[in-house]
Amino acid sequence: MIKREISEHIQTLMTQYFAVTIFGPRQCGKTTLAKSLFYNFSYANLEDMNTRLLAKDDPEEFFTRFPEPVIIDEIQRVPELLSAVQVRIDKFKKKGQYLITGSQQISLKSSVSQSLAGRTAIVQMQPLSMHELKEAKIELERDVQLVSGFMPYLFTQSGLSPFDYYKNYVNTYIERDIAQVGAVQDLTRFRNFMKLLAGRTGQLVNNSAIAQEVGVSSVTIGSWISILESSHIIFILQPWFTNRTNQIVKTPKIYFCDTGLASYLLGIETPQQMQRDPLMGNLFENLVFSEALKARLNTGCEPNLYFFRNSKGLEVDILLLERNKLELFEVKSGKSINVEFTKNMEKFSQLYDDHIKTSETKGTIIYSGENFPNVNGYEYLNFHDIHKKFMRKEEKFRLELPDKNIYNGK
Repeated sequence: MIKREISEHIQTLMTQYFAVTIFGPRQCGKTTLAKSLFYNFSYANLEDMNTRLLAKDDPEEFFTRFPEPVIIDEIQRVPELLSAVQVRIDKFKKKGQYLITGSQQISLKSSVSQSLAGRTAIVQMQPLSMHELKEAKIELERDVQLVSGFMPYLFTQSGLSPFDYYKNYVNTYIERDIAQVGAVQDLTRFRNFMKLLAGRTGQLVNNSAIAQEVGVSSVTIGSWISILESSHIIFILQPWFTNRTNQIVKTPKIYFCDTGLASYLLGIETPQQMQRDPLMGNLFENLVFSEALKARLNTGCEPNLYFFRNSKGLEVDILLLERNKLELFEVKSGKSINVEFTKNMEKFSQLYDDHIKTSETKGTIIYSGENFPNVNGYEYLNFHDIHKKFMRKEEKFRLELPDKNIYNGK
C-alpha cells in the first residue's frame, strides 16, 4: 500500500473531535486508508444492502452489531444515520469514536453540517499525489502521468489499462451516483456534457455556450456543474480580485479531480496521443493545479488557491494566498526556459506589488524541465516537485486554557 500523506492529519483530528468525516471521489482510497489507520475499529459498509437496511430500520441494533469506535463507510447511502451518531456523541462524549466516509455530497454535506456541527472534522481526500508516488519509487513521464491519472487501483499492479479503468469509472459514477440521486433526467446528454466540460479544463466557465452545445438550458448546466463538484469529479477555481478595478474577470475556471478521467472523456488513450493532442497543455495545467490542491489538503491547510485574469488579457495561472500575501505561479508544459514565461507575473507584480509576498524569488514557473532556483529572479520548478511549494506544515495556533476542567465538552 502506498503511504498516504493525509494520514497524519486524520490521526490528529481523531484525537481532537468526536468524529472525522472524509469526503472524496469514489475509489480515491478512503476505505483502504481508514481501515489501515484504524484496523481495530468496527467496520460498517453501507453499500452492503443488509447493513444499509439495518442502519435505516434499527440504528440501536446497528451500533450493537458495529460498536464504537467504528468506521462508517459510504454514509451518503444512509444519511439519516447521522442523527443517531449525534445522539450517541452527546450521550457518551468520547473523542475519536466515528470515522465516516462519503463519496458524494449532493445531499450529504448539509446533513453532516446539521447533525454533526461542532462534533466532526471534515477532511477532503484526493487521489494519489505525485509526491506519494515518488516516495513509492514511481515517477512517470509527463504524458504517461497525464493519461494514467492518480487513482490508487491503477498502481496496485503492472499492466492495467487506464482508459478501460476510467471508462468503467464513468459508467459506475453515472449509474450509481447520478441515476440514483435523480437530479439528472437525461443521462445521455449528461454524459455528453461531461465530455464537453473535459474539453474546457483550465478554461473559464461559460454555461450558455455549453448549454447551446448540449441542448439544455444554462440553468441546467449550472445545476450539473454543481453535481460534478459535489461528487468531487471537478474543482471550481475562483479568480482573485480586489475592489480596485472592474476590469478583472470574475468567472471561475474548471479543473477535473484526475487527469486520467479527463483524458478518457477526451478520448485520449495513449501517451503518444497525449503528446500530439492540442489540449495537452490544458491537461498539464490541470495536473499542476490538482497537485497543488492535494499538497494543501494533505497537510490540513486551506486550499487558498486562485487564478487571475483581466479584460486586457493579463493572466496568472495560480495564486497562493497565505496570511493575506500572494505567491505567483505560471504553468508551462514544455521543458525549456523562456523569459516570456515570466512576463505576466512581472506585470501583475507591478499592478499589485503591495499584495505580493516578500521572497527570494518573484514567482515560480512549473514546467517539464530541470529545477533552477533562480533565473533572473524567478524559480523554474519541475512538475514532480510541486509539493515543495504548496505543502506547508507550519505549527497552527492552538488555544491553551489555564484549567482544563473549565471546559466540559458541552
